[in-house]
Amino acid sequence: MAIIHSKSFMRMPNRLFFLFAAILLGLGGLVGVAHAGYAAIVIDPTTGEVLSAVNADEQNYPASLTKMMTLYLTFQALQNGKLKVDQDLPVSTWAASQAPTKLDLRAGQTISVNDCILGMVTKSANDAATVVAESLGGNDSHFADMMNAQAALLGMKATHFDNANGLPDPANVSTARDMVKLAMALYRDFPQYTHYFSTREFVFRGQLVRGHNNLMERYPGMDGLKTGFTDASGFNLASTAVRDGRRLFAVVLGGRTASARDNLMARLLDDGFDNRPTPETLVAQAGRTSTTRRVLAALSPISTAEADETAPAHRRTAHAGCTRHRGKSCPRVSKSAHPRPATTTRLAHRKSKKVMLASSGDKHD
Repeated sequence: MAIIHSKSFMRMPNRLFFLFAAILLGLGGLVGVAHAGYAAIVIDPTTGEVLSAVNADEQNYPASLTKMMTLYLTFQALQNGKLKVDQDLPVSTWAASQAPTKLDLRAGQTISVNDCILGMVTKSANDAATVVAESLGGNDSHFADMMNAQAALLGMKATHFDNANGLPDPANVSTARDMVKLAMALYRDFPQYTHYFSTREFVFRGQLVRGHNNLMERYPGMDGLKTGFTDASGFNLASTAVRDGRRLFAVVLGGRTASARDNLMARLLDDGFDNRPTPETLVAQAGRTSTTRRVLAALSPISTAEADETAPAHRRTAHAGCTRHRGKSCPRVSKSAHPRPATTTRLAHRKSKKVMLASSGDKHD
Protein backbone atom coordinates (compact mmCIF):
# COMPACT_ATOMS: atom_id res chain seq x y z
CA MET A 1 0.00 0.00 0.00
CA ALA A 2 1.24 3.51 -0.79
CA ILE A 3 2.73 5.50 2.05
CA ILE A 4 0.25 7.96 3.53
CA HIS A 5 1.44 11.56 3.78
CA SER A 6 0.89 13.56 6.95
CA LYS A 7 -0.49 16.68 5.24
CA SER A 8 -3.68 14.80 4.37
CA PHE A 9 -4.60 14.62 8.05
CA MET A 10 -3.85 18.15 9.17
CA ARG A 11 -7.26 19.50 8.10
CA MET A 12 -9.09 16.93 10.27
CA PRO A 13 -10.81 18.06 13.48
CA ASN A 14 -8.86 16.87 16.54
CA ARG A 15 -11.44 14.22 17.43
CA LEU A 16 -11.36 12.70 13.95
CA PHE A 17 -7.56 12.89 13.80
CA PHE A 18 -7.08 10.88 16.97
CA LEU A 19 -9.85 8.46 15.99
CA PHE A 20 -8.07 7.83 12.72
CA ALA A 21 -4.78 7.43 14.57
CA ALA A 22 -6.36 4.79 16.80
CA ILE A 23 -7.67 2.95 13.75
CA LEU A 24 -4.23 3.24 12.19
CA LEU A 25 -2.64 1.60 15.21
CA GLY A 26 -5.14 -1.25 14.96
CA LEU A 27 -4.37 -1.81 11.30
CA GLY A 28 -0.68 -2.18 12.06
CA GLY A 29 1.15 -3.51 9.03
CA LEU A 30 -1.69 -2.72 6.62
CA VAL A 31 -0.57 0.88 6.30
CA GLY A 32 2.70 2.20 5.02
CA VAL A 33 3.86 4.00 8.17
CA ALA A 34 7.31 2.82 9.24
CA HIS A 35 7.55 0.96 12.53
CA ALA A 36 9.85 3.66 13.96
CA GLY A 37 11.04 1.28 16.65
CA TYR A 38 14.53 0.59 17.95
CA ALA A 39 17.24 -1.05 15.85
CA ALA A 40 21.01 -1.51 15.86
CA ILE A 41 23.76 -3.04 13.75
CA VAL A 42 27.56 -3.31 13.86
CA ILE A 43 29.65 -4.37 10.86
CA ASP A 44 33.32 -5.02 10.19
CA PRO A 45 33.75 -3.54 6.68
CA THR A 46 36.92 -5.51 5.96
CA THR A 47 35.29 -8.90 6.35
CA GLY A 48 31.66 -7.89 5.91
CA GLU A 49 30.85 -9.72 9.15
CA VAL A 50 27.77 -8.54 11.03
CA LEU A 51 28.89 -8.46 14.66
CA SER A 52 25.52 -7.42 16.13
CA ALA A 53 22.09 -6.94 14.58
CA VAL A 54 18.75 -6.18 16.25
CA ASN A 55 15.74 -5.29 14.06
CA ALA A 56 18.30 -4.35 11.40
CA ASP A 57 15.84 -4.79 8.51
CA GLU A 58 12.87 -3.03 10.12
CA GLN A 59 11.93 0.21 8.41
CA ASN A 60 12.34 3.31 10.56
CA TYR A 61 12.59 7.05 10.07
CA PRO A 62 16.25 7.98 9.49
CA ALA A 63 15.77 11.67 10.41
CA SER A 64 19.02 13.55 9.75
CA LEU A 65 20.92 10.37 8.89
CA THR A 66 19.27 11.15 5.55
CA LYS A 67 21.95 13.80 5.10
CA MET A 68 24.55 11.06 4.68
CA MET A 69 23.07 10.46 1.23
CA THR A 70 22.98 14.20 0.53
CA LEU A 71 26.67 14.26 1.49
CA TYR A 72 27.36 11.20 -0.67
CA LEU A 73 25.95 12.99 -3.73
CA THR A 74 27.82 16.17 -2.76
CA PHE A 75 31.13 14.29 -2.57
CA GLN A 76 30.32 12.55 -5.85
CA ALA A 77 29.74 15.95 -7.50
CA LEU A 78 33.03 17.24 -6.10
CA GLN A 79 34.84 14.17 -7.38
CA ASN A 80 33.46 14.42 -10.90
CA GLY A 81 33.90 18.19 -11.13
CA LYS A 82 30.25 19.26 -11.03
CA LEU A 83 30.94 21.16 -7.84
CA LYS A 84 34.00 22.81 -6.31
CA VAL A 85 34.67 23.10 -2.59
CA ASP A 86 34.95 26.90 -2.73
CA GLN A 87 32.01 27.33 -5.11
CA ASP A 88 29.23 29.64 -3.92
CA LEU A 89 25.70 28.27 -4.12
CA PRO A 90 22.53 30.41 -4.09
CA VAL A 91 20.09 30.29 -1.17
CA SER A 92 16.46 30.12 -2.30
CA THR A 93 13.39 31.12 -0.35
CA TRP A 94 12.52 27.43 0.05
CA ALA A 95 15.98 26.59 1.42
CA ALA A 96 15.88 29.51 3.85
CA SER A 97 12.43 28.43 5.09
CA GLN A 98 13.52 24.98 6.27
CA ALA A 99 12.83 24.16 9.92
CA PRO A 100 15.59 24.09 12.56
CA THR A 101 18.22 23.05 13.05
CA LYS A 102 19.85 25.28 10.46
CA LEU A 103 22.46 27.95 9.75
CA ASP A 104 19.77 30.65 9.48
CA LEU A 105 20.54 31.33 5.82
CA ARG A 106 18.50 34.02 4.10
CA ALA A 107 17.05 34.01 0.61
CA GLY A 108 19.32 35.81 -1.83
CA GLN A 109 22.52 34.96 0.04
CA THR A 110 25.12 32.51 -1.16
CA ILE A 111 27.04 29.88 0.79
CA SER A 112 30.07 27.85 -0.23
CA VAL A 113 29.93 24.11 -0.82
CA ASN A 114 32.50 23.72 1.96
CA ASP A 115 30.26 25.48 4.47
CA CYS A 116 27.23 23.48 3.37
CA ILE A 117 29.16 20.29 4.08
CA LEU A 118 30.36 21.54 7.46
CA GLY A 119 26.87 22.75 8.34
CA MET A 120 25.35 19.36 7.54
CA VAL A 121 28.04 17.37 9.37
CA THR A 122 28.08 19.43 12.57
CA LYS A 123 24.79 21.21 13.18
CA SER A 124 22.83 19.02 10.75
CA ALA A 125 21.70 22.20 9.00
CA ASN A 126 18.50 21.61 7.06
CA ASP A 127 18.82 24.81 5.05
CA ALA A 128 22.34 23.89 3.91
CA ALA A 129 21.14 20.44 2.79
CA THR A 130 18.38 22.03 0.72
CA VAL A 131 20.82 24.47 -0.89
CA VAL A 132 22.92 21.55 -2.11
CA ALA A 133 19.82 19.61 -3.21
CA GLU A 134 18.57 22.49 -5.33
CA SER A 135 22.01 23.12 -6.81
CA LEU A 136 22.48 19.49 -7.86
CA GLY A 137 18.91 18.46 -8.62
CA GLY A 138 17.16 21.70 -9.52
CA ASN A 139 14.56 21.09 -6.83
CA ASP A 140 13.97 18.92 -3.78
CA SER A 141 11.84 16.40 -5.64
CA HIS A 142 14.35 15.70 -8.40
CA PHE A 143 17.17 15.51 -5.90
CA ALA A 144 15.18 12.89 -3.96
CA ASP A 145 15.01 10.89 -7.20
CA MET A 146 18.81 11.14 -7.43
CA MET A 147 19.10 9.97 -3.83
CA ASN A 148 16.88 6.97 -4.47
CA ALA A 149 18.77 6.04 -7.64
CA GLN A 150 22.05 6.08 -5.71
CA ALA A 151 20.50 4.13 -2.85
CA ALA A 152 19.53 1.41 -5.33
CA LEU A 153 23.10 1.29 -6.67
CA LEU A 154 24.40 0.86 -3.12
CA GLY A 155 21.99 -2.01 -2.43
CA MET A 156 19.84 -0.06 0.02
CA LYS A 157 16.77 -2.14 -0.78
CA ALA A 158 14.49 -0.98 2.04
CA THR A 159 15.17 2.76 1.75
CA HIS A 160 13.12 5.53 0.20
CA PHE A 161 14.19 9.16 0.43
CA ASP A 162 11.65 11.94 0.02
CA ASN A 163 13.76 14.96 0.95
CA ALA A 164 17.40 15.96 1.31
CA ASN A 165 17.52 16.79 5.01
CA GLY A 166 15.45 14.18 6.87
CA LEU A 167 12.74 16.50 8.17
CA PRO A 168 9.57 14.55 9.08
CA ASP A 169 7.94 12.78 6.16
CA PRO A 170 6.28 9.34 6.34
CA ALA A 171 7.75 8.57 2.90
CA ASN A 172 11.33 9.06 4.14
CA VAL A 173 12.24 5.60 5.49
CA SER A 174 15.24 3.33 5.86
CA THR A 175 16.71 0.54 7.99
CA ALA A 176 19.74 0.18 10.21
CA ARG A 177 21.28 -2.21 7.67
CA ASP A 178 20.79 0.24 4.80
CA MET A 179 22.15 3.15 6.82
CA VAL A 180 25.31 1.25 7.73
CA LYS A 181 25.76 0.38 4.04
CA LEU A 182 25.62 4.08 3.26
CA ALA A 183 28.06 4.95 6.03
CA MET A 184 30.57 2.38 4.77
CA ALA A 185 30.12 3.59 1.18
CA LEU A 186 31.00 7.15 2.19
CA TYR A 187 34.35 6.01 3.62
CA ARG A 188 35.02 3.54 0.80
CA ASP A 189 34.12 5.78 -2.14
CA PHE A 190 35.31 9.17 -0.89
CA PRO A 191 38.30 8.72 1.45
CA GLN A 192 39.52 12.19 0.49
CA TYR A 193 36.45 13.76 2.13
CA THR A 194 35.99 11.64 5.23
CA HIS A 195 37.91 14.16 7.34
CA TYR A 196 34.74 16.27 7.33
CA PHE A 197 32.99 13.73 9.56
CA SER A 198 35.47 14.26 12.38
CA THR A 199 34.66 18.00 12.56
CA ARG A 200 32.98 18.82 15.84
CA GLU A 201 32.64 22.59 15.40
CA PHE A 202 33.43 25.30 12.87
CA VAL A 203 33.31 29.07 12.55
CA PHE A 204 30.61 30.33 10.19
CA ARG A 205 30.34 34.06 9.53
CA GLY A 206 31.94 34.89 12.85
CA GLN A 207 29.84 32.45 14.88
CA LEU A 208 31.01 29.17 16.41
CA VAL A 209 28.79 26.33 15.19
CA ARG A 210 28.94 23.29 17.45
CA GLY A 211 28.08 19.75 16.45
CA HIS A 212 25.57 17.34 17.95
CA ASN A 213 27.77 14.24 18.09
CA ASN A 214 28.77 14.39 21.75
CA LEU A 215 29.88 10.76 21.84
CA MET A 216 32.68 11.50 19.38
CA GLU A 217 34.34 13.62 22.07
CA ARG A 218 34.23 10.80 24.63
CA TYR A 219 34.79 7.57 22.72
CA PRO A 220 38.46 6.92 21.80
CA GLY A 221 38.94 6.20 18.13
CA MET A 222 35.57 7.54 16.94
CA ASP A 223 35.99 9.91 13.98
CA GLY A 224 32.43 10.23 12.52
CA LEU A 225 29.65 10.09 11.26
CA LYS A 226 26.16 11.56 11.87
CA THR A 227 23.39 12.13 14.40
CA GLY A 228 19.65 12.35 13.78
CA PHE A 229 16.49 13.17 15.71
CA THR A 230 12.81 13.84 15.12
CA ASP A 231 9.82 13.08 17.35
CA ALA A 232 8.84 10.19 15.09
CA SER A 233 12.31 8.67 14.74
CA GLY A 234 13.72 9.00 18.24
CA PHE A 235 17.47 9.53 18.61
CA ASN A 236 19.55 8.02 15.79
CA LEU A 237 23.30 7.72 15.34
CA ALA A 238 25.64 6.37 12.69
CA SER A 239 29.22 5.93 13.94
CA THR A 240 32.59 4.65 12.89
CA ALA A 241 35.59 4.06 15.13
CA VAL A 242 39.09 2.60 14.89
CA ARG A 243 40.84 0.50 17.53
CA ASP A 244 44.19 -1.22 17.05
CA GLY A 245 44.02 -0.54 13.31
CA ARG A 246 40.57 -2.11 12.95
CA ARG A 247 37.61 0.01 11.83
CA LEU A 248 33.98 -0.78 12.63
CA PHE A 249 30.74 0.87 11.53
CA ALA A 250 27.55 0.93 13.60
CA VAL A 251 24.04 2.40 13.49
CA VAL A 252 21.49 2.92 16.26
CA LEU A 253 17.91 3.92 15.43
CA GLY A 254 15.08 4.87 17.77
CA GLY A 255 16.94 5.75 20.96
CA ARG A 256 14.69 7.06 23.74
CA THR A 257 17.18 9.79 24.69
CA ALA A 258 20.45 11.08 23.27
CA SER A 259 22.32 9.70 26.28
CA ALA A 260 20.70 6.27 26.03
CA ARG A 261 21.56 6.16 22.34
CA ASP A 262 25.16 7.22 22.94
CA ASN A 263 25.66 4.70 25.74
CA LEU A 264 24.25 1.95 23.56
CA MET A 265 26.52 2.92 20.66
CA ALA A 266 29.55 2.81 22.96
CA ARG A 267 28.54 -0.63 24.18
CA LEU A 268 27.90 -1.89 20.63
CA LEU A 269 31.35 -0.77 19.51
CA ASP A 270 33.06 -2.16 22.62
CA ASP A 271 31.39 -5.52 22.05
CA GLY A 272 32.20 -5.38 18.35
CA PHE A 273 35.89 -4.76 18.96
CA ASP A 274 35.82 -7.64 21.45
CA ASN A 275 34.11 -9.86 18.83
CA ARG A 276 30.95 -10.51 20.81
CA PRO A 277 27.32 -9.61 20.05
CA THR A 278 25.50 -7.09 22.18
CA PRO A 279 22.49 -8.62 24.00
CA GLU A 280 19.19 -7.67 22.36
CA THR A 281 17.76 -6.73 25.75
CA LEU A 282 20.27 -3.87 26.06
CA VAL A 283 19.28 -2.54 22.65
CA ALA A 284 15.63 -2.71 23.70
CA GLN A 285 16.34 -0.85 26.95
CA ALA A 286 17.84 2.05 25.02
CA GLY A 287 14.94 2.19 22.57
CA ARG A 288 11.52 3.71 22.75
CA THR A 289 8.48 1.54 23.37
CA SER A 290 5.42 3.79 22.90
CA THR A 291 3.91 2.78 19.57
CA THR A 292 1.01 5.23 19.93
CA ARG A 293 3.31 8.20 20.48
CA ARG A 294 5.53 7.26 17.56
CA VAL A 295 2.65 6.97 15.10
CA LEU A 296 1.05 10.22 16.25
CA ALA A 297 4.43 11.94 15.91
CA ALA A 298 4.79 10.56 12.40
CA LEU A 299 1.44 12.12 11.44
CA SER A 300 2.08 15.45 13.15
CA PRO A 301 2.62 18.67 11.16
CA ILE A 302 6.18 19.12 9.93
CA SER A 303 6.22 22.63 11.39
CA THR A 304 6.14 21.24 14.94
CA ALA A 305 9.27 19.13 14.50
CA GLU A 306 12.93 19.98 14.69
CA ALA A 307 15.44 17.65 13.10
CA ASP A 308 18.39 16.30 15.05
CA GLU A 309 19.40 16.98 18.63
CA THR A 310 17.09 19.91 19.35
CA ALA A 311 14.13 18.50 21.28
CA PRO A 312 10.62 20.00 20.91
CA ALA A 313 9.60 22.70 23.37
CA HIS A 314 7.55 20.42 25.59
CA ARG A 315 10.71 18.46 26.42
CA ARG A 316 12.91 21.42 27.22
CA THR A 317 11.30 22.09 30.62
CA ALA A 318 10.58 18.50 31.54
CA HIS A 319 13.63 18.12 33.79
CA ALA A 320 14.31 20.67 36.49
CA GLY A 321 17.85 21.94 36.74
CA CYS A 322 18.70 21.00 33.13
CA THR A 323 19.45 23.91 30.83
CA ARG A 324 19.69 23.08 27.13
CA HIS A 325 22.33 24.70 24.98
CA ARG A 326 24.24 23.72 21.88
CA GLY A 327 26.30 20.63 22.43
CA LYS A 328 24.40 19.48 25.55
CA SER A 329 21.61 16.92 25.69
CA CYS A 330 19.03 16.80 28.48
CA PRO A 331 18.43 14.77 30.52
CA ARG A 332 21.82 13.32 31.28
CA VAL A 333 21.86 9.60 32.08
CA SER A 334 23.67 8.74 35.30
CA LYS A 335 26.36 6.08 35.39
CA SER A 336 24.04 3.82 37.34
CA ALA A 337 21.64 3.83 34.38
CA HIS A 338 24.22 2.33 32.04
CA PRO A 339 22.93 -0.90 30.44
CA ARG A 340 25.61 -3.04 32.11
CA PRO A 341 27.20 -1.35 35.13
CA ALA A 342 29.61 -4.24 35.67
CA THR A 343 31.32 -3.48 32.37
CA THR A 344 33.31 -0.29 31.93
CA THR A 345 32.58 1.26 28.54
CA ARG A 346 35.69 2.77 27.05
CA LEU A 347 34.81 6.44 27.17
CA ALA A 348 37.33 9.19 27.64
CA HIS A 349 37.05 12.94 27.39
CA ARG A 350 39.14 14.42 24.61
CA LYS A 351 40.91 17.64 25.47
CA SER A 352 41.48 18.80 21.90
CA LYS A 353 38.71 19.74 19.50
CA LYS A 354 38.88 19.93 15.76
CA VAL A 355 37.72 23.35 14.61
CA MET A 356 37.41 24.30 10.97
CA LEU A 357 37.04 27.77 9.55
CA ALA A 358 34.29 28.71 7.15
CA SER A 359 35.18 29.89 3.69
CA SER A 360 36.50 33.43 3.52
CA GLY A 361 34.40 34.26 0.48
CA ASP A 362 30.99 34.00 2.18
CA LYS A 363 28.39 36.46 0.93
CA HIS A 364 26.33 38.47 3.41
CA ASP A 365 23.20 40.59 3.00
